[in-house]
Amino acid sequence: MSVISERPEVSRPLPAMTFQQMLEKVRYEGAYPTRERAEEAVRLVIGGLGRQLTGEERVELAARMPVEAALILTAQIPATEPLTGWGFVKDLATRAGASPATTRWDTGAVLAAVADLAGPGLLTRMLAQLPSGYALLFGRAELIQAA
Repeated sequence: MSVISERPEVSRPLPAMTFQQMLEKVRYEGAYPTRERAEEAVRLVIGGLGRQLTGEERVELAARMPVEAALILTAQIPATEPLTGWGFVKDLATRAGASPATTRWDTGAVLAAVADLAGPGLLTRMLAQLPSGYALLFGRAELIQAA
């Protein structure tokens, strides 16, 4: 006799890459000597992104990420004052005790992997939500509308 569950099974779609694959991608993009150094960058930048991104885009991005990265993103409380792209880098540099140049490098390496996971449609929506300066951090041209 089989038991039929009355609750539908909720499953999370499988992300495009595992956390280890994500770390290897970031390690390659950032030319980091170790996976541990890549993981430090991932934790810093995705945590920062979790403080900036809200709404549907945050939920959809988390669903596309490996579980470990999604937990880092969603553990953050969104900031009340959004930061510009440069403000984002400076904030991360302060939190990490690193130079803005090093942090900018880390940000580009991590956000390249995030952009791949997000895909073009979600990335476009995320950039529309975020203040100016993020497109370049994600490796896209910053398009500014004429006044």
